Amino acid sequence: MKIISTNIGKRIEIDWKGVMITTGIFKFPVDKPVFLDVEDVKGDAICDREEHGGIDQAVYGYSLKHYDYWRKLYPDLDWQLGMFGENLTIDDLEETKIYIGDTFKVGETILEVTKPRQPCIKLGVRFNNMKIVKQFWNSTKSGVYFKVLQTGFVSANDEFKQIKKCVENPTIAEVYEAKKIKNGI
Repeated sequence: MKIISTNIGKRIEIDWKGVMITTGIFKFPVDKPVFLDVEDVKGDAICDREEHGGIDQAVYGYSLKHYDYWRKLYPDLDWQLGMFGENLTIDDLEETKIYIGDTFKVGETILEVTKPRQPCIKLGVRFNNMKIVKQFWNSTKSGVYFKVLQTGFVSANDEFKQIKKCVENPTIAEVYEAKKIKNGI
């Protein structure tokens, strides 16, 4: 696997149907290395620290292969990498084959898989359509949160090399499915 793009976003306020929403979900590719720190990606806006950032959600990765699935559902969007709010767009990150605790070496960093992302209203704002939130829940294309075990810089085209596999643990897709059941979705 390899990194296709590194993405960061700024803190912005959006008027969503009369309600002001502050978000950092509008992420776009950058042409320079990004620094993955212990609790976040340096220079990337995190507006809701309860749901994003922190040790177990320092970096969010999403698979480029999933973009084809979503483009078919939303063909009229202006598609760009970073659409899902991911910091790292990875060529082939498959949630059904990634286990909690799996560890990867990428650039100067070492990342450990911690959990799937749960969609929220801000994904609907990004897509300008709240249907995406339920559709996201009804797929296994959640993306992956990572803990940063070793900080450092990561760039587009860096190899995303697995150095530890934890098959004794559930996959990201299995954890995501369990959260759906727990949340009654």
